[in-house]
Amino acid sequence: MNGLLALSASDLTALKEALRTGRFLAPFLATLIERIVPRAVSGDVSAALQGMSAAGANREGLVTALELLAAARAQQPSIDEVIELVTTGPEAGTVTNRDTQVVVQELFRNAERSVLVAGYELYQAEPVFRTLADRMAVEPIPTVRMFLNVKRPFGDTSTDGELIAAFAYRFRTEHWPADRALPEIYFDPRSLAVDAKRKAVLHAKCIVVDGRTAFVSSANFTEAAQERNIEVGVLVRSQIIAERLITFFAALISTGAAKRAL
Repeated sequence: MNGLLALSASDLTALKEALRTGRFLAPFLATLIERIVPRAVSGDVSAALQGMSAAGANREGLVTALELLAAARAQQPSIDEVIELVTTGPEAGTVTNRDTQVVVQELFRNAERSVLVAGYELYQAEPVFRTLADRMAVEPIPTVRMFLNVKRPFGDTSTDGELIAAFAYRFRTEHWPADRALPEIYFDPRSLAVDAKRKAVLHAKCIVVDGRTAFVSSANFTEAAQERNIEVGVLVRSQIIAERLITFFAALISTGAAKRAL
């Protein structure tokens, strides 16, 4: 990797100033560079500068390149602005993170264009989903899709249709406000297989909102998981990650790997 890409904005600025003032000149030895940048990357930085010099870059050109790179690096958001730790559980000393329930409700409350929800376990989830249902009622969201796990209890010989109908009934009566429009719900048909060797579960637990923000968590959509259990997740503010998740679940539908339940 180009060693310059491993440097912070301040390191790049310091290196640029050393070059500009003539304190640091070709052949850009690593033993001299480590006085300016971290020793761990000094060799890579030395190789990068020597390569640019060999390609025809003079000192002024190198200074300009470092200046532009430093400015670009300074404009990049910090990792803490892109990824946020989200936890639920007992207070752990001085560790403070966003709470799972707070993050989920905030995502639902601010949704505008699309919401994707994937979950494994539901239990009296109406309080969890009410904010989303209310949001859909106040400001209709074009696409609200849920990918949920439909179970076949051990030894149950009901038909697939009967199990799907029972799941849809429980969702409407136990997990969703009675006076609100329903989301689209999909499931993995393999979860209904009688043969244990063919059976699979939809175990993903995530929320994607407006193709911009993704929340991936260990928490199910149950009151205990949202409020009391020890759960860990990450909130990622990245359009690239969010759109990849949307594309993944859309592909499950288009290929028939996910079927409509409601």
